Amino acid sequence: MRRREYKPLLLLLPLLSGCVHTRTVKQATMPSLVLSATAAELVQDVNKQCQEINSLSATVEFQATEGGPRQGKERTFTSFSGYILLRKPEAVRVIGLVPVLHTRAFDMASDGSEFKLLIYYPHDHVIEGSNTVTKESSNPVENLRPKIFFDSLLINCIQSDDLVTLTTDTETKMDPKTKQLLLDPQYDLTIARRKPDSQELLPQRVIRFARTDLNTVQEDIYDQKGNIQTTAIYGPLQRFGPHMFPGTITIKRPLEEFQIVITVQKVNVNLALTDDQFEIKIPEGSPIRKLE
Repeated sequence: MRRREYKPLLLLLPLLSGCVHTRTVKQATMPSLVLSATAAELVQDVNKQCQEINSLSATVEFQATEGGPRQGKERTFTSFSGYILLRKPEAVRVIGLVPVLHTRAFDMASDGSEFKLLIYYPHDHVIEGSNTVTKESSNPVENLRPKIFFDSLLINCIQSDDLVTLTTDTETKMDPKTKQLLLDPQYDLTIARRKPDSQELLPQRVIRFARTDLNTVQEDIYDQKGNIQTTAIYGPLQRFGPHMFPGTITIKRPLEEFQIVITVQKVNVNLALTDDQFEIKIPEGSPIRKLE
């Protein structure tokens, strides 16, 4: 005897059709040009850009914000101008100026392993420590070491022993001028390394590319626990002399709820920067505090 199979959902559809409500929503538009690339091609592009810049001198403006949902409040500090010097492999100098007066507010320098931070206001004092945080501070500013600036402004090369995967994603954004919804197709290139004696992969970075031009729009840098430690968001490229460089770079530290927006006003690359340009003269008698 043949058994009849009942499909309750299909039987209910005619009854439910009277309960369906339809509403009109804005339709998102796909860009007219969407480019494709392989993981190998994107790796090649990253390394080409990485190798083109060996040093950098920039005039910038800083805008810092502290706080967020976990703290229940947010503070945005007065913007201030300054300068950034970078020289490979990891030499960094960041100088901040007092608003209006344009005297030095702080001066931070690193040779790649150790850093010194001279704070001029309200009185001269010095902070010294490792270029990499080994003990997190409750003060997010103290965790903002020179390496974070280096890794955010210049995307590091992808090494031959790094493992990579490529995925696609599409975000929906609103054009601030036309108020139209736009689809933003992207590539995510994940750089990972194999955990010793394990099948587990440890994520190092994720580099995001816009598929409209294959330019880098974001980089997420992970800590050893798999948390996003630093996010660098790159604004549209602008021409500074013969070179193209992002007009803005937003550095976010999500675990500490701290971010700093760097607006680039002037950039020179591949200058012959000397060792003394990455050294700070400490005023005699200045108190020194060590950070881990």
